[in-house]
Amino acid sequence: MCLVLIGWRAHPEYRLIVAANRDEFYTRPTESMRRWPEVPGLIGGRDTAALGRAEGELPGTWLGLAAQPQGNNLFAAVTNVRNPNDERIDARSRGALLTDFLRRASDREQAGETPVPERYMLDVAAAPDDYNGYNLVVSDLRTLWWHSNRSAAQPRELAAGFHGLANGTFVASAEMLMPNADLDAPQPVWPKVRAGVTELREVVGTDPGAVDRYFDVLADRTEAPDERLPNTGTPYELERALSARFVAHARQGTRASTVLLVREDGRFEMAERSFGRLGEELGEVVVRGMLDLAG
Repeated sequence: MCLVLIGWRAHPEYRLIVAANRDEFYTRPTESMRRWPEVPGLIGGRDTAALGRAEGELPGTWLGLAAQPQGNNLFAAVTNVRNPNDERIDARSRGALLTDFLRRASDREQAGETPVPERYMLDVAAAPDDYNGYNLVVSDLRTLWWHSNRSAAQPRELAAGFHGLANGTFVASAEMLMPNADLDAPQPVWPKVRAGVTELREVVGTDPGAVDRYFDVLADRTEAPDERLPNTGTPYELERALSARFVAHARQGTRASTVLLVREDGRFEMAERSFGRLGEELGEVVVRGMLDLAG
């Protein structure tokens, strides 16, 4: 994923609201969102071309939901940290971070144990060089945690509210998005994250169940002004193209847009729109179901 917008316990009727775009090279083999036959309850897209994947290992994913009985529900999403000078071909696939976590859906905590999301984040944070740079968000739908292996910050639990992440080394939470926030801070919020979270909040506040409106938020192709472009070491022309929420560059772009709505009563809807070169629409998949949030 290259943009993840989250409303966490931000509406009395919704536990979790996510709108996310996955940007990738058009030539990278990908399978659209589906139920995984190898992992009962797991729903997500499949990255079938990840480097560093051992023979017989599951594909990676960029966003997934795992639903099991008795409240064993897990959610995860990941973005890469963009730095052309910090990419190792022998690193483990970032998508494996998600499949490793989501397979724990049946891993109930024993008395006195650290809850699954926090325990998992502490485990992966202890080996930051196993993967190329990432921003990772995981949840058991009780708590929501974030970590980046290219940040000095330790894994932390995210408070109720609105959050956004792209390809930097931090998550932007509500306090960073106020009108008087310092745009010239050492880690300024990227324009597409700032605008995306603002629009996400507007939809949640007026029509939280409107899936098409979340897709509209993700479809914006406005590029950032030159003075607000991040400096990630990427060539200027590409950096500018990647600054849009929906990317339509000649070589790479938004391949999937995903909206996930989890209601407090357990009903959920997960919708994905797939795209080809330059935003060509390829199809839409919708999965609906019921989660046990009381377990």
